[in-house]
Amino acid sequence: MGSTSRSDERSEIVFFDVETTVPTRTGQGFGLLEFGSILVCPRKLVELESYSTLVQPTDLSLISSLSVRCNGITRDAVVSAPTFSEIADRVYDILQGRIWAGHNILRFDCARIREAFAYIGRPAPEPKGTIDSLALLTQRFGRRAGDMKMATLATYFGLGQQTHRSLDDVRMNLEVLKYCATVLFLESSLPDIFTENSWVSPNAITRSRVNANSSPEGVGPCISPPSSTLKLKNGPKLSPMNKKQEQNHPILSLMTRSSAAEGEPSAQGDSFDMSRLISESESLESDATMEETVESSETSSTADVSYGSSDSGGFLEPNEVSISAIKACFVPFYRGSQRMQLLHKGVILQLGCTHLKVRFGLSTKFVDHAGRPRLNIVVNASQSLCKVLDACDGMVKKLSSDSGSSSEWRPVVSRKDGFVNYPTVRLHIPTSITGDSARYATEICQKESSGSEQRLVFSKFDAAELEPLFTPGTFLDAFFSLDPYDYQQNAGIRLVAKKLIIHSN
Repeated sequence: MGSTSRSDERSEIVFFDVETTVPTRTGQGFGLLEFGSILVCPRKLVELESYSTLVQPTDLSLISSLSVRCNGITRDAVVSAPTFSEIADRVYDILQGRIWAGHNILRFDCARIREAFAYIGRPAPEPKGTIDSLALLTQRFGRRAGDMKMATLATYFGLGQQTHRSLDDVRMNLEVLKYCATVLFLESSLPDIFTENSWVSPNAITRSRVNANSSPEGVGPCISPPSSTLKLKNGPKLSPMNKKQEQNHPILSLMTRSSAAEGEPSAQGDSFDMSRLISESESLESDATMEETVESSETSSTADVSYGSSDSGGFLEPNEVSISAIKACFVPFYRGSQRMQLLHKGVILQLGCTHLKVRFGLSTKFVDHAGRPRLNIVVNASQSLCKVLDACDGMVKKLSSDSGSSSEWRPVVSRKDGFVNYPTVRLHIPTSITGDSARYATEICQKESSGSEQRLVFSKFDAAELEPLFTPGTFLDAFFSLDPYDYQQNAGIRLVAKKLIIHSN
């Protein structure tokens, strides 16, 4: 049988985890120390097969005391272990053509596997799809469990301590998914009651659909945990469900939205299809950096769009802002969840800045799940603008920290080495989706030397049309919202352009 047809038949999900050395100096890579995996039936979430092995790294000196403190794997433990080249065939056979799953695998484990194969000069296995439970649970479960690391989630559900050993961590990952799914499943049955009792923490910032006409996605897909045959080495065994319950609750319930209770058809077990779940997880893969992790900003601002200073509902110039009048607070968002907001004298704070100089032109480096570029530009920031933004940064950071978040903070004002005295800010140009069509959600105008202003109309969504308008050195007036976010272990303030007025040369 050809490899292609074999890959097509591989319907199992492979949960896997790697343990590595910890780099102690710049430029030092990771040494693979352990690989562990379990094959899981996607209908019942039962373990079909498991495999784990220690791995002897090429350079034993990579195993520092810091590395040992992280996972407990010493040089003596791996000195007689097989090298990666000796287990490469087995690892390839386990991973090739299957659905890959794990916690934070998109950023870490997948990269380490590909590096290991590249090092021995062999092509790496390729997944049929990828499910990153860190991205998925942060999106669906929110930050009610803190920083969403595996150890934190395990503590939250009373599953014992994380051992940081591959096979143990893989099994713990699967159990955490089941627990989270159960909570979401129960919440979806009585959403009004559960959310009123603050089951969703202030940090649970959920994604919204870009389309303003669509209802925002709330708690989202729910998992109903089927029978468990897995037992954690450092945690309790789950009580198994009976056969009837097991048949009624396959992994398909992951894709059952709470809206099904409101009349929308729910999927049936016999029509199981992983594609939707996989696409939701993979859509987060392109969100690997802070600037690209939040979509909620397109629909987050409820203030009226009125341009002109000193308007209580409009945009203030930085020198009109009283720092003492700025307040960061939580406001209701969706189905009991909350989001952070910046207010100035009780009104949503939005800024309008004139004569900003473009430092870096239109960036299209990152794309959304549909392949459309996420657009942004970098402009110089005046001293008065920096003063306001730095103050907002401090307030939101404190509020985020006080609410229990441990996310990495990303300052809104960038002061790169060599450009400390020339700070910049990034302005995001959001996309609005209606059906299958996309358009720029930012109003873009051009200002002639005479002072007249003309709104630009674009026939289609094409970044190539915009690129010549935002060349470095161009001056523009910008009206933007300040949208705090705490998403996927990154937090900060995102500046979303509502209107840009480009000055003609």
